[in-house]
Amino acid sequence: MTDRHHLLVHGATFAAVGDRGDISGVRGGSPDGLFVRDARHLSRWQLTVDGAVPEVLTPVADGDAARCVLVPRGGRQEPPAHTVFREQAVGDSSFVESVRVTGNRPEPSTVRLALTVDADFTDQFELRSDHRTYVKAGAVRSRHVLSDGIEFVYRRAEWRSCTTVTADPAPDAVEETGTGARRLVWTLDLEPHGTIELLLRVIARPHGDRRTLRVPRDPAAVHRQLRIREEEFTESVAFPTGWPELAATCVRGLSDLAALQVPASGPDGEELRVPAAGAPWFLTLLGRDALLTSLFTLPYRPWPAAATLLALAVAQATGTGVSRVAQPGKIVHEVRHGELAHFGQVPFRRYYGSVDATPLFLVLLGAYVEQTGDTALARRLEPHARAAVGWMLDHGGLTSRGYLVYRADEGGLANQNWKDSPGAICCADGTRPTGAVMAAGAQGYAYDALRRTAGVARAVWADETYAALLEQAAADLRDRFQRDFWMRERSFPALALDGQGRQIDALASDAGHLLWSGLLDKEYGEAVGRRLLEPDFFSGWGVRTVASGQPAYHPLSYHRGSVWPHDNALIALGLARYGLHDEARTVAHALIDAAAPTGRRLPEVLAGYRRAPDTAPVPCPHAGGRLARSAAAPLALLTAVGGA
Repeated sequence: MTDRHHLLVHGATFAAVGDRGDISGVRGGSPDGLFVRDARHLSRWQLTVDGAVPEVLTPVADGDAARCVLVPRGGRQEPPAHTVFREQAVGDSSFVESVRVTGNRPEPSTVRLALTVDADFTDQFELRSDHRTYVKAGAVRSRHVLSDGIEFVYRRAEWRSCTTVTADPAPDAVEETGTGARRLVWTLDLEPHGTIELLLRVIARPHGDRRTLRVPRDPAAVHRQLRIREEEFTESVAFPTGWPELAATCVRGLSDLAALQVPASGPDGEELRVPAAGAPWFLTLLGRDALLTSLFTLPYRPWPAAATLLALAVAQATGTGVSRVAQPGKIVHEVRHGELAHFGQVPFRRYYGSVDATPLFLVLLGAYVEQTGDTALARRLEPHARAAVGWMLDHGGLTSRGYLVYRADEGGLANQNWKDSPGAICCADGTRPTGAVMAAGAQGYAYDALRRTAGVARAVWADETYAALLEQAAADLRDRFQRDFWMRERSFPALALDGQGRQIDALASDAGHLLWSGLLDKEYGEAVGRRLLEPDFFSGWGVRTVASGQPAYHPLSYHRGSVWPHDNALIALGLARYGLHDEARTVAHALIDAAAPTGRRLPEVLAGYRRAPDTAPVPCPHAGGRLARSAAAPLALLTAVGGA
């Protein structure tokens, strides 16, 4: 049996375990271990029974808990002498497991159970196949035997983190393995058909975490915590009764969002919880992801929006940092807490390589005020909002270039819009621009940001002059965009402009974002909306990122032919905005159908292959396990089409 990885997620903590509940410590593109705040706090967690790896009777299934059933190797003539039931769950900076060993024979028996454990504290950037080597001068790992387990400690200069493993009952011995790992050993005397249970608890303490942490007693206690948090997200939401599949997908998405909330701080040091981008590799605050997720959930759950705005205000750039692409007023793209970020070996401690997080910050603030009437937050964030507008006009390029502009960042991101893979911004023939790039979608966000901030300035800040200035800037941007980006021969907007103002002519789904932001005139918008539903764009599972038939198209490419649920959710909202309600329903039905094979969970991204009868969508390689934008997408669909 091929050992797959199964994700367990709880806030800033996640575990990836195999089919038998083990962690093998493999390095590669897939996660394997217990991770907290970007570091691997368990790299080995392997169970043996009587010195052998047991066979899988029931493998771990995808879900919020990892449960499996194991038996010793045997044959048909001699059934297994005992059965092992494992159940695992992840809590806040913790991992708990119940191991039940049940005898299958009418006479007493003895079982030797062993668990090999290690913690290598590897930074997740070392595990993501980026082919880089990171020097860690002076790093030291140590191990300390406890009366009921083992503690692993990692030190490097001022950096210190540890992992503590305890067991009830305590192991009979803690053995060295010769590899740095330790083996916890129990000799269990089973009564006839008797059962013995072991409870294993792991607590991870990342560097700087001084909280008093209480490890849940057992997996059941973790499940109760998760259910309470999920109920906070799902209660009182008016799900559509006439479309039960959409309702179920919304519930699944809200449940996932409940698990993807990570801690952050507000401007006054208040404790917040904000949407993480996703598990496994992005269980942290990413500006664009948190903003889009909060926009999708805003009509149903406004508090993630308020928390996101406050957390991003704290991380807003106040100065210039070349290595982090920071400029005054710019909203952060990514926040990291790991060792490599701490020592500056990766630029992501606070990284600002995003052209669109700043306008989206303003869009969310305006939408939040409109949705909730909470003017106090808008007054509190007025300096941050004005600074964000200032960045768009000055450093962002609206005044000097007429558009928001970015350039590839050496050591960071080549593209700084939502399609941020290296080849995502391209011409129809696949060639990539060099130098400055003005991506179409970001201009739409900027237009919406200027208009919404003008509304806040007029209604909340009582600054009519500033409001009029922003409205004029928005109107000018709209006129310029339709002049410079519109490809007359194709009746479609270009994906981007290059540094010389030449159109990057790939037909791409970003045009749907322009509908969401309202940047296009009605005639242009209706033409674009209908074009997105033609067969080269619409696969039957959603709108492709790049239309098929172009040399740039590849159905398995991350951003050049795949289908993204959050991208399609924005398109559906845009279609509804322009009165194309039948087209919006078509997109919504396709996405909800795509969620059916995966327990109503929308994936990060799907392959762009055309839908065939009685088939499931093809997953895209290297797609993330749980993405907040995808989890929130069904709520955007609900907003766009209701229960239709």
